[in-house]
Amino acid sequence: MNKQFKRFRVRTVSAMVAMAFVANVWAVEPFTLRDIRVEGLQRAEPGTVFASLPFRIGDQYNDEKGSAAIRSLFGLGLFKDVRLEVNGDVLVVIVEERPTVADVDFVGSKEFDKDALKKALHEIGLTEGRPYDQSLADRAEQELKRQYINKSLYGAEVVTTVTPIERNRVNLTFTVTEGQPARIKDIRIVGNKAFPESTLKGLFELDTGGFLSWYTKSDRYSRTKLNADLEVLRSYYLNRGYLEFRVDSTQVAISPNKQDITITVNVTEGERYIVSSVKLEGNYLSKENEFKSLVKIQAGEPYNADRVAETTKAFTDHFGNFGYAFANVEARLGAVRAAAVRDTAIAVYRHAAGRGDDTRDRIVVRNIDATADHHLRALSAAADVDLLDIQSLFFEVAFLVGNP
Repeated sequence: MNKQFKRFRVRTVSAMVAMAFVANVWAVEPFTLRDIRVEGLQRAEPGTVFASLPFRIGDQYNDEKGSAAIRSLFGLGLFKDVRLEVNGDVLVVIVEERPTVADVDFVGSKEFDKDALKKALHEIGLTEGRPYDQSLADRAEQELKRQYINKSLYGAEVVTTVTPIERNRVNLTFTVTEGQPARIKDIRIVGNKAFPESTLKGLFELDTGGFLSWYTKSDRYSRTKLNADLEVLRSYYLNRGYLEFRVDSTQVAISPNKQDITITVNVTEGERYIVSSVKLEGNYLSKENEFKSLVKIQAGEPYNADRVAETTKAFTDHFGNFGYAFANVEARLGAVRAAAVRDTAIAVYRHAAGRGDDTRDRIVVRNIDATADHHLRALSAAADVDLLDIQSLFFEVAFLVGNP
């Protein structure tokens, strides 16, 4: 074999680029490896490098294996530069290690505890003793900014400084300028008709500030708090018969100076539903009167989800008193809508008293009143009944016209 000195060098920031250079530019003739040497190590163990190489002494070496070796070594995350030199039948692996993080510090951060921030960085691999990774530092900087935004500090700035020190180490410093928190200037609810805006806004934990806002921070916007307030709003409507209530959208606008926030909530209330009757379906152990006394919602009242849930729980607990620990109690809601009629709802309770009892929902009857100046169209009514039927919620669906 020709002993002519052959040398190729690859400087790259990615394994893919390294592969291209090795394969296309610095091609070498295949040869049998007599020896492999590693140079440039400071903290990494030679065994780590050898274990990552896709060849051993005595193997045939070629460009493809060289490319694979470079990809593997970069994949360790320990090196910022890898070179392969071929001297006759000896392969020299020259590496330049990434600097090690000596210290991580936070300057100017008052909103967060330093130890908590360091713990968060430790979890992503950016901590003392680990190789410094610029991508992890960038990720940490962006995440820190996001956390400040969650605290309504929209003007917060974070600057990352990397300071090299002796023995190929670096100090990492995050300098924070927090600024003043943005505060909620206004909350608007659009689309409400049944209840005043002031009543609905009073349900929210978020507000525009008050005497104790310095302590409760209720005037600081938080998406988590807003979502919780929207759930309270839904429950408020659902417990007053508005089964079709929905939040269409929310807009959060911040002023150009990043100090004032306006929240707009767009809602659709829908129709109000009244309970026309409550029926017990299934096996109630010949104790229907006892169970009827546990019903928390009555005919003529607006539908109330909380009371239905309370009734279901009371039924389950009462069955337990008779040894039926696994009784199945369900609340079924039957409602049909048609033009020019008053919408009502029926809550149906079903029980499977135990193994072997076959219980089905019987006929659910919908009572409606047609107004004097409107006529109920048979085709529309039939379509509404079919809509209920195809939902497979009931064994049979019937439709009657008359007084409830």
